[in-house]
Amino acid sequence: MTSDHSSYTVEMSSDELKTVDFQSQKEKDEPGGSNSSSSHRSISSNTWRANSIKEVGVIELGSKGARYGSRKGGSSSMSMSRREISDEDSRKVYINDPVKSNESFDFSGNSVRTSKYSVLTFLPRNLFEQFHRVAYVYFLIIAILNQLPQLAVFGRFASILPLSMVLLVTAIKDGYEDWRRHRSDRIENNRLASVLVNGTFEHKKWKDIQVGEIIKFSANETIPCDIVLLSTSDPTGVAYIQTINLDGESNLKTRYAKQETLRSNEVERISGVIKCEKPNRNIYGFLGTMEIDQKQVSLGPSNIVLRGCVLKNTSWAVGVVVYTGMETKVMLNNSGAQSKRSHLEDRMNREIIYLSFFLVALCSIVSILAGIWLRRHRDELDIMPFYRRKDYSGEDVDNYKYYGWGLEIFFTFLMSVIVFQIMIPIALYISMELVRLGQAYFMIRDDNMYEESTDSRFQCRALNVNEDLGQVKYVFSDKTGTLTENKMEFQYASIFGVDYNGEKTDFYGEQGGYYAKVDGLILRPKMAVQVDKELVRLLRTGDDVKIGKPIYDFFLALASCNTIVPILVDTANPAEKLIDYQGESPDEQALVYAAAAYGFMLIERTSGHIVIDILGDRQRFNVLGMHEFDSERKRMSVILGCPDSTVKVFVKGADTTMFTVIDKSKNTDVVTATESHLHAYSSVGLRTLVMGMKGLSPHEFEQWRTSYEAATNALMGRARILKKVAMNLETNLSILGASGIEDKLQQGVPEAIESLRMANIKVWVLTGDKQETAISIGYSSRLLTSKMTQIIINNNSTESCRRSLEEALIISRKATTSGENAKPLALIIDGTSLVYILDSELEKQLFELASKCAVVLCCRVAPLQKAGIVMLIKKRTNDLTLAIGDGANDVSMIQKADVGIGISGQEGRQAVMASDFAMAQFRFLVPLLLVHGHWNYQRMGYMILYNFYRNAVFVLVLFWYALYTAFTLSTAINEWNSVLYSVIYTSVPTIVVGILDKDLSRTSLLKYPQLYGSGQKQESYNGKLFWLTIADTVWQSVVVFFVPLLAYRKTDVDGSSIGDLWTLAVVFLVNLHLAMDVNTWNWIIHASIWGSCVATIICVIIIDVIPILPGYWAIFHLAGDGKFWVCLIAIIVASLVPRFVVKTLVQHYGPSDIQIAGEAEKLEDQIELRNAEIEMNQPQR
Repeated sequence: MTSDHSSYTVEMSSDELKTVDFQSQKEKDEPGGSNSSSSHRSISSNTWRANSIKEVGVIELGSKGARYGSRKGGSSSMSMSRREISDEDSRKVYINDPVKSNESFDFSGNSVRTSKYSVLTFLPRNLFEQFHRVAYVYFLIIAILNQLPQLAVFGRFASILPLSMVLLVTAIKDGYEDWRRHRSDRIENNRLASVLVNGTFEHKKWKDIQVGEIIKFSANETIPCDIVLLSTSDPTGVAYIQTINLDGESNLKTRYAKQETLRSNEVERISGVIKCEKPNRNIYGFLGTMEIDQKQVSLGPSNIVLRGCVLKNTSWAVGVVVYTGMETKVMLNNSGAQSKRSHLEDRMNREIIYLSFFLVALCSIVSILAGIWLRRHRDELDIMPFYRRKDYSGEDVDNYKYYGWGLEIFFTFLMSVIVFQIMIPIALYISMELVRLGQAYFMIRDDNMYEESTDSRFQCRALNVNEDLGQVKYVFSDKTGTLTENKMEFQYASIFGVDYNGEKTDFYGEQGGYYAKVDGLILRPKMAVQVDKELVRLLRTGDDVKIGKPIYDFFLALASCNTIVPILVDTANPAEKLIDYQGESPDEQALVYAAAAYGFMLIERTSGHIVIDILGDRQRFNVLGMHEFDSERKRMSVILGCPDSTVKVFVKGADTTMFTVIDKSKNTDVVTATESHLHAYSSVGLRTLVMGMKGLSPHEFEQWRTSYEAATNALMGRARILKKVAMNLETNLSILGASGIEDKLQQGVPEAIESLRMANIKVWVLTGDKQETAISIGYSSRLLTSKMTQIIINNNSTESCRRSLEEALIISRKATTSGENAKPLALIIDGTSLVYILDSELEKQLFELASKCAVVLCCRVAPLQKAGIVMLIKKRTNDLTLAIGDGANDVSMIQKADVGIGISGQEGRQAVMASDFAMAQFRFLVPLLLVHGHWNYQRMGYMILYNFYRNAVFVLVLFWYALYTAFTLSTAINEWNSVLYSVIYTSVPTIVVGILDKDLSRTSLLKYPQLYGSGQKQESYNGKLFWLTIADTVWQSVVVFFVPLLAYRKTDVDGSSIGDLWTLAVVFLVNLHLAMDVNTWNWIIHASIWGSCVATIICVIIIDVIPILPGYWAIFHLAGDGKFWVCLIAIIVASLVPRFVVKTLVQHYGPSDIQIAGEAEKLEDQIELRNAEIEMNQPQR
């Protein structure tokens, strides 16, 4: 590949706007501004019929060797639809002969199963999944060790209770969820369908349907399996389906039965063989052939209807089953989004490893000191009280539970592990799940993230990344449908070199806009479009034929060159109906509504013809052929048989691809003017399309038809041949004009981007639109500002990209060294340049450049390139990434980012189904991140540290006790108190505070977006806080242990009594410690903290009144002494005073932004209260 010499230009458009453009001398490859429909339609005339096939492939995101920057990245994972179909990669289906179809092949039944467990597999499989958590394995080992007589420290039942409770709660939750899935599967499998049996249609349960059977379904019925259409109630074989259950799209699609099966006298007698690809996940592709009546015909995506689709606007349809049950495309796609784990949990796991080392250190100290003690007292062990190594109960005097010095040290180490086991907090995992569930509830119920127009609430589709919302550094956003509404509105038209962007009006002369009269009914478009007065005048008068003919052809192209289906909608007036134009592309809908507003109203479409009301004159056009939009041609074309017996080809598509097939020698001035108009439209953010046409002679049409029939019937390389036929047809076109469609910004987008920028979040926009359109949207959304220096990179070779990056880096370094006067940088790069940069040595330079830019705008990018840009950041930084989009082309980006958000918009629900969270508007990102994200991170960070603290302080009390009891690991604290400490005594308050506490109000967090930086800087959970927490824990444990020890040192108090004191002291201490840190009190937090203290007292009393347990009546003997209460108060005061002093000093001399904002809130509340008192106390005049 030859490298071009890139030009380096600096354009100064104003004193404050500077653009640095690195652009190679090439003809830029710019895809169309429209996402044309992908429905597939058969075409017919009175004597001829064929099928238009559009075949697509699926790219597996995780496929080996996928290259984000390559044009052919991931091609190795293409579905069968893009490859040839061979015998080993195909299946044979005998029509109306399920026995023969299934005797040679092991086809799946039509029963579906979305549940995970059965009665027999639930217990083993659920336990296996739960024990994937290493902490659970750790506690299982501890419980097993405690069952050994040599190591038994706690009672055997008490030692397994904590783990059993955690496993039981999780199993109940999993079992309930799976029971609901079983119930749903049972309802689904027992639905009834009409199946052809012995020549008549009979009802049959869905689960009993087999491959090869013929089924019949009626309007509004759901399709039970994947079928190939054989016949429909429409004479031309068309069926309208709704795929909302499949991809979330509510617009109707069209599917067609083959002419050969339509012509059969009776469907019941149809017989033949279908050879098709094996089951795969590609819901947009299908490849097969059907042999019927000794003739072989091709099958494509337009001939198959998938399970879950609903038949609409068609009385009935008949088809043959090709895929059933778990082999249907919808079930093969039912795998869910990839699992993610939060960064906070990753860091927590690292701290747990530190705690594990700390635990090993404690156990090692105890075991080593135990060995030293045994060695020092080895001559006294036989007679020493409370040890008694010898057993004198029998005739032979043997050692009693003494296995030698070495084994005693080893057993002491293992016993220490059992006693100190809660240093690793098992309850933390289930506490985190419950806190996340509570946080999700409040996010879902937040009315500030509720879209009233669509009745859409925020959705939490994954609970394990809630806290990551508070640490996001990069936001990667799609443009169309994410920043914009994806509700297209026709604005400008350039027709034959004339720009019609003048005065607009809502009416076409008649009140309510243009309408057509058909069979006594008044038909109006459902959506009104403002029209250009001058253009309307020219259409009505038609004085100048030279001007009127191109205008006529232009609007005829808008009305006909599409896959729109007109649907009649009833109104309150029986004599009037609305036409709702259904289609997969919002661009196409906008163009057809515009044509209708100007008097070219599409009122009927079948597979063979369309009817257009042209200024009151109904005209029928035969659809002789259609080539749908594809990503390589970036255009679509339709061949019409006109009422005057002429044949015309109308083509629309992206400007760059259209100008390559337009004959510029015919109307040079018109082409030049149109190009100028296109640039002007793009500059104001409009999406553009170019229209062209040409006439076909009978010979040319016959030549095309022959080629087309051969291509559609080809068994090998069908898609490639069809594309070649289309490209041969779409040549030497006459230009008609261009359209400018506005995709308006969503409400609140500029303000949202400004807030995100103030929060130090970098917003990158990744779009497939033209550069000019993307830049214009950038300005209107405040992503770009006039004070920014723009660096533009448009290249088509590796060398030119390298030079552009090097020169851009020089600019960025100069800007960095300019100090306070430095202007922020904005990088604008196109997808073609990314082809040569991503997955190459230039990635490092791109990252260095992008990291110095305030804004990055990538235009003309493919879906895999979007994922590549996300991975560029993830591989080179530890910063958290968030991707947000609304379409299927955003799925790869959403899945690769740390947090994926889907917009439930106009392009279906593919993005939503792949996301972690879903919402209706981009502006909701502000309350989600700045409010809920901040709260979630702050709460979860504090809760993790608090759990480490509350467990460690209890363990250290046991550790100090072991040092004073000859390292025997006997415990003064009752074993049941040890078990209940993490389960009842201290668990509830931390969960409640983790859900409800708010360090700052919503108002402050939205008013000062800079406060979001606390999460980015990990202020609530970091290594420094962890070690400070451990240090504070050691101090508090020393106080808890030694105050009672010194107070009762010379008394006869027993171990059980002082154990109860330690238990109550630790529980009161950790709950008051938590209370000191609560920011927002409410009755639930009060009840949880003080209720836990009361519950502890009650439990200790109950345990001490059970005669069979050690320490009978101990608490009553101890609590009757005033020394007990003095010790309790002294422990709490001495433990918490240092913490209180340090917190006070830090907040006074080095407060964080969060603390300053919190004090400001309190001050504002006091001022408001004082003002209110003044108003109430004003004397009456």
